Amino acid sequence: MENFCFSKVSRENMKLSIFTTMTDPEKRMDPWKEALSCYEDVADEVVSVGGDWPQEFRFELIGEKFQEGFNESTGDWVIHMDIDNFFHEKDLLKIRDVLIKNPNSPSLAFPKYQIFTPDRFNLKAKMCIALNKRKFPHIKMNGGGDLCQPTIDNKLISPKNVPYVRIPIWNYDTVFRTKDIIAEDRARFARAWHRSFKDWGDRGGGHPEEAYIAWFEMVQERYKNHVRKLNLDDHPKYIKNKISNLNETQFGYNGFGLKETTNISKMKFLKSNLNFYYNNYFS
Repeated sequence: MENFCFSKVSRENMKLSIFTTMTDPEKRMDPWKEALSCYEDVADEVVSVGGDWPQEFRFELIGEKFQEGFNESTGDWVIHMDIDNFFHEKDLLKIRDVLIKNPNSPSLAFPKYQIFTPDRFNLKAKMCIALNKRKFPHIKMNGGGDLCQPTIDNKLISPKNVPYVRIPIWNYDTVFRTKDIIAEDRARFARAWHRSFKDWGDRGGGHPEEAYIAWFEMVQERYKNHVRKLNLDDHPKYIKNKISNLNETQFGYNGFGLKETTNISKMKFLKSNLNFYYNNYFS
């Protein structure tokens, strides 16, 4: 899929852009049509890059593509959204409001709701996805351990140092993918990591089976923190139909068995809930 830019007239004297990356989204089973529908409801401009992403690449290319998306965005504020990330329709007006109220901050941090199976989630992290391009046009996407987080003058923009807004990003990473697609994709990114950093880290290896095993071990552990319950109606309207049509070949159907086999202790349940309330309301 080629790069593209969708735009409309800016509102309230502030132009808002969203940029994302897409590479063969149909083949990778990304919820791209649904995501773009969401972004077009939020922003005055939607920019997509990554259509020319090679099969084999350096890990640094991720940050370079993010930078391309930021550079091509013409808004006063620019929001970076991975193609499997969504906003809820009830939050759309709030997003513009919080951006307008923070004209001097380089970024705003949003909570990320990680979803493996659609009946539950975990607050995984706080993400600096909203970037103030009008006042900080020289932001670079080259920081953090994965070399693609925003920086100013080579200093990481940390969620701890910018305003935190309680508007969640709904993340559906791998929910709609099959085992084969996950394995191939994880191996591809593992090879990119090894190409740049000369080790495999926690990615298992460059063969699909190795990469899949390492990935499944990771999600198996993380799924124990997914204790916050969801109903179908809780999800953003853009993704409900796709969730309703999940089948047993897709990870989100039952987490490839995790939904039935994962035992969450009372201590883990309590700890995960306390973590949610602490991070969302007190930190």
